[in-house]
Amino acid sequence: NNVLIVAGCLVGTSGVILTVIMCKAMNRTLTNVLFSGFGGKPAASGGETRGELKPISPQDAYYLLEAARRVVIIPGYGMAVAQAQHAVKELADLLEANGAEVLFAIHPVAGRMPGHMNVLLAEADVPYEQLVEMDAINPQMPSVDVALVIGANDVVNPAAANDPASPIYGMPIINAHEARTVICMKRGQGTGFSGLQNQLFLLPNTRMLYGDAKQTLQALVTEFKET
Repeated sequence: NNVLIVAGCLVGTSGVILTVIMCKAMNRTLTNVLFSGFGGKPAASGGETRGELKPISPQDAYYLLEAARRVVIIPGYGMAVAQAQHAVKELADLLEANGAEVLFAIHPVAGRMPGHMNVLLAEADVPYEQLVEMDAINPQMPSVDVALVIGANDVVNPAAANDPASPIYGMPIINAHEARTVICMKRGQGTGFSGLQNQLFLLPNTRMLYGDAKQTLQALVTEFKET
């Protein structure tokens, strides 16, 4: 019984620590997280960004990436679901071989727990030096040629910074929208965990690359190898 009690205390303490870390990263209090829901009333999200989705093909994305000298890859839960970390690593290697500087921007709450993206990228042998935390990468985003968003949604939504009426207002984000060009890889047109429309997808400098993340990345790799 004592062993079970100690084990339960350790599990409970770990859960509390993870929860506090997540709350801090989202700039939300524990009470707010426990007693308020995301996405209950989409109409409360405030003013909507005018624009339209601009889908592109893997070949179009290849041309944008091939010409880029600075690329920042922003992984999210969609990359984890598709198990695309190894394909991401292969694409990053090809970009570097093409003369581009490649960095990975890591948001503290991307994925299902703090450090989720770090673990997946480490599994794919991405050098630790290429992993850059949100606060360090944001000042560099205006000089980035292409921001490649892979399965991330709420953590790159400009509404968190620009729309006081948005339920996620105040949550720190990676400023992907400040890059010269943004390529957002998504399986479809669904929303993220918050249930909110992502203003990033409608901006003039954003292009949407739809499909399974792993298959789409493999298509980009093929374009680099065959072109």
